[in-house]
Amino acid sequence: MSAGVRLRVVSYNIHGQRDDTAALASVVRSAAPDVVIVQEGARRFGWRQRNAALAESFGLVVAAGGLPSLGNVLLTSLRVRVLGTSCRRFPLTPGRHLRGAALADCAVGGARFVLAGSHLSTDPAERPAQAAAFKQDLAGAAWPVVAGADLNEGPDGPAWRTLADGLTDAALEMDRADRLTYSCAEPRRRIDALFVDPSIRVVDYDVVDTPETRRASDHFPILADLLLPVAG
Repeated sequence: MSAGVRLRVVSYNIHGQRDDTAALASVVRSAAPDVVIVQEGARRFGWRQRNAALAESFGLVVAAGGLPSLGNVLLTSLRVRVLGTSCRRFPLTPGRHLRGAALADCAVGGARFVLAGSHLSTDPAERPAQAAAFKQDLAGAAWPVVAGADLNEGPDGPAWRTLADGLTDAALEMDRADRLTYSCAEPRRRIDALFVDPSIRVVDYDVVDTPETRRASDHFPILADLLLPVAG
């Protein structure tokens, strides 16, 4: 195996913690991730305290996100150093839910990477512009990107294609694109994705479907093991 730094990633739409929160915490702790890319984290009153409590329940800390990124939250273990963060809000369409993205410049071992997360609109007319804005952030990253997102569309959609362009779809890389992510009650679609820079090796990928994950949220979590290139 080529030299590199291991990173375990979970990307997870947690449904606003409206389901079994004990199961949610157990699912993430059992995965023992280095980073968690959260969609539908706290974004309203008390969001700092609520996201801090979520991170603590996972055994992690908050790196970025919350209200500034409209519910996208990046969590890390103490193994990962966070060197800088940024948040984006996508342009508002009247009458629609606000959407955004969170990014963090991170270091682990001898590797540098940019962790990013987003949650695109349920409206197909809005998603392409949101994907283009998020893609602009990813394209401007100074280090290899690890990006998780709930795209609210499948791989045949224009927003998905925009984000996947030039990046590795971790599911395809591991020949596991048949693993469906939504919904837990009736799995029928792959609308959650993990994209990584081509310099990052995908060692393993799966969608965790267990009785516990079916209680924890309406989405299944993505779990991936990556090998990051050592920074030159």
